[in-house]
Amino acid sequence: MSKKTATLLFIGDVVGKPGLQIVSHMLKGFISKYGIDFVVCNGENAHNGKGMSREALHQLREAGVQVITGGNHIWNNFNFFDTLKSDPAVLRPQNYPKGAYGRGYGVYSMPDGLGDIAVVNLQGRTFMYSIDCPFRTADWVIKQVKEKVKYIFVDMHAEATAEKIALARYLDGRVSAVIGTHTHVQTADEQILPKGTGYCSDAGMSGPHESVIGMKIKSATDRFLFQTPHKYECAEEDVHLSALLLQFDTETGMTTGIQRVFYPEFNRGVIV
Repeated sequence: MSKKTATLLFIGDVVGKPGLQIVSHMLKGFISKYGIDFVVCNGENAHNGKGMSREALHQLREAGVQVITGGNHIWNNFNFFDTLKSDPAVLRPQNYPKGAYGRGYGVYSMPDGLGDIAVVNLQGRTFMYSIDCPFRTADWVIKQVKEKVKYIFVDMHAEATAEKIALARYLDGRVSAVIGTHTHVQTADEQILPKGTGYCSDAGMSGPHESVIGMKIKSATDRFLFQTPHKYECAEEDVHLSALLLQFDTETGMTTGIQRVFYPEFNRGVIV
């Protein structure tokens, strides 16, 4: 009997060695527990908290990740540029200007005859670089892949929540899911939009939460106190894995289930 749903796990921004370690430690167990067919993660901060490296890529692939998406920090480690140019499993935002190396989308095979999936990486423009339009870029990518794939998954790497929501509404019914990254704070607005597209404003951060979005606390607070540059140092403590678990209908390609994953949970105390 053929499966009626395909299950995808999307792991939010992996930050530094702590993020790599928890993904390596936890992912195979999650794949087994939830029957996950395909794993995507945002890895633009996996190398010392900013950028990617061949070593980080190898560790993520060994853990069970099929595709690594990026964002504005994917360019930070110059030693990774050759891999970014050549490895089809590594994406950077598609809407960087023409001529920027790397690729912004790819088509990949799902296991067990579930069909092909397109993974699309986009970057927002509000409070970020003035690059090409993510909305029109999404239109262009959909035209390239819609006859070839059953599912289209979009990582929207953006600062502004409104821009992420607007893109998801714009693409509702045309892609399987739009999941936001970049802020490193997992949002509680996971939902299925009216035409079947799964959405969450931010998948969150897989990495050290005894930090300021992954950065050692003193360095971060000194930046705000003195309004001067301070060395970026990746934090190490209180490591959590943040992700979204999505189920796609194998006939329509639309989302039929969406669930946030955050492990281990924060200590919230008891209200009496």
